[in-house]
Amino acid sequence: MRDDLDRQLADRLSGLRAERGWSLERLAEVSGVSRSTLSRIERAEISPTAALLGRLCTAYGRSMSQLLSEVEADPPVLLRAADQPVWTDPETGFTRRSVSPPQPGLRAEVLEGVLPAGAVIAYQAAARPGQEQHLWLTEGVLELTVGGELHELRAGDCLRFHVRGGTRFHSPGPGAARYTLVIVLP
Repeated sequence: MRDDLDRQLADRLSGLRAERGWSLERLAEVSGVSRSTLSRIERAEISPTAALLGRLCTAYGRSMSQLLSEVEADPPVLLRAADQPVWTDPETGFTRRSVSPPQPGLRAEVLEGVLPAGAVIAYQAAARPGQEQHLWLTEGVLELTVGGELHELRAGDCLRFHVRGGTRFHSPGPGAARYTLVIVLP
């Protein structure tokens, strides 16, 4: 199943580039990702990291949830836990579960993230500047930097924010940071 998702993601990323008429060189300029890495991703030779996928989403003006939902079948109204799509960052071990994948006409989505102890994910820019998000930490400790401001969250804490620039997620440990993220789409 993981190989199928990687292949579908590779095909979608290649399709987005083709829709814009961009060469690999142009996408490399826009995203800040090397041409060779982009080529390997589009051939499904490697799975992109969360940070790299964030750069591509920014270049294409999509949220990560939107991009991942585009490679999945149309989501049903009721999505059983066993059927919720899970994506794993090959570099950090971060897992992202689409609890309620986005659908046309709906304005919010719910995600679950699990960031292993010691892991860091940094997104250089917001895919959709100004997007409202609510992060509820359910386990562990999370250091979340939004707009240059560091927020230290402990289990039970909830942070509401608008993404306008880069964000940085750090799980200092000793255990993993598990959180629920609600994204309000424009």
